[in-house]
Amino acid sequence: MDKIQVDILGLSTSPASGGAYALILKEVNGNRRLPIIIGAFEAQSIALEMEGIKPPRPLTHDLMKNILESLGTELAEITISELKDGTFYAKLGFDTQEIDARPSDAIALAVRFGAPIFVAERVMEEASFLPEEEPEAAEGTQKKTADTKLTRIEALRGQLKEAVEREDYEKAAKLRDELRNIEQRH
Repeated sequence: MDKIQVDILGLSTSPASGGAYALILKEVNGNRRLPIIIGAFEAQSIALEMEGIKPPRPLTHDLMKNILESLGTELAEITISELKDGTFYAKLGFDTQEIDARPSDAIALAVRFGAPIFVAERVMEEASFLPEEEPEAAEGTQKKTADTKLTRIEALRGQLKEAVEREDYEKAAKLRDELRNIEQRH
């Protein structure tokens, strides 16, 4: 299978898809973009790891990474391998085998392991797009930054809610102050 290495370009809310998020992947040695719609939990998991925010307890993807590492296994790469009826399919690549996964879960693990992300060439041909012009690409960068801040604010709000529910008021106060600082910079 021919495959193309990609990086995560951005993560933003997707109003048209009822609370889901759009994850945009960009090919490393080219300009094509691949949008994938993912759920809120997976988006939060990816965003927290990309922002370097560590929750007080491991999230599901952190737990999966801890289990794999305790078994002496590391994720070598992930590949978005197929697109069938509008649904993307992925594979987790280990030294000796591949395991089927949802792309959002595979990417959440890839960011935790620092593993490369690939997309099958036929999937890129079918579902990717080229940005229109460079000035719009600059606007997209500004939007990405705003979306990253928005995602970070949403993640912090979620952590704040959890801290209050756990009655960890010291942590809640720190999160509240961090939220205020970010919101005042907008």
